[in-house]
Amino acid sequence: MPDVTNSFSAGSRPSMPPSRTEAVLEAIKHAILTGELKAGQALVETELAEWHGVSKTPVREALKTLAGSGLVVMSPYKGAVVRQMDRAHARCIYDMRLLLEPAAAGRTATSRGDWAAARRALEAADQAVDAAERSLANRAFHRELYLGCGNPLLVRTLDDLRDQTALVSAAAWVRRPSWEREAAEHQAILAAAERGDDDEVRGLMRGHISSFVARNFPEDEG
Repeated sequence: MPDVTNSFSAGSRPSMPPSRTEAVLEAIKHAILTGELKAGQALVETELAEWHGVSKTPVREALKTLAGSGLVVMSPYKGAVVRQMDRAHARCIYDMRLLLEPAAAGRTATSRGDWAAARRALEAADQAVDAAERSLANRAFHRELYLGCGNPLLVRTLDDLRDQTALVSAAAWVRRPSWEREAAEHQAILAAAERGDDDEVRGLMRGHISSFVARNFPEDEG
C-alpha cells in the first residue's frame, strides 16, 4: 500500500484547503492513475485511513465517489478494489465517447467564445510531470470542449466517463507513448473551436478518439 498522503500532488491542490474527504479522494485517485495502487488491489479502509491520518469516514466516502466514477469496484463480500480495466470495458468507454463527444464538442464550439480554461488545460498537460497529471489535464481539456453543449444530461454522461478515460490513457501511454501526437491533435481541435467551426471540431474530435482506439485496441488483437 503506497503512502497516499504523498500521492496527493501539489499541482492538483485547489487554492482553498480541501476537506478531508476531498484530500483523500484526490490522493487515492492519483495513486490509482499513477499505478501505485494496482488494478485489482484491495482498498482497505483502515489502512488508507492510517496512511492518510484520518478516520475511516472520509476514506469510506472517497471510495464511494471513486466507485461512482468507475475507478473502484465495491462488493459486499470483497470490499473495495481498484478496477481492472479489461479490453472489453475500455472499448465500451471509447465507443460511448465516440458516439457522444464529437457532437457535444461541436455544439460547444458554436455556443461559447472564451477558451482560456481549455488553453490552460493544454499548458498543464505539456508541463505535467507524470502520466497521471497529464491524463487529468487532458481530461480537463476535453470537459471544456463538451461543457457548453447545452445538454446537462449529455455533460453528466461524459463526466461519468472521464476518470475511466484517464485510467485507460495512462495505461496506454506506458505501452505505446503517444501523448505528443495527442497533444498536437488537441491544439488543432482548440484552434477550430476558437474559430467557431463546429463541423471541423466534430471531425477532429471524432478522428482524435478513433485514432486512439485504432492504436490501442486494434481489431486483430485479443
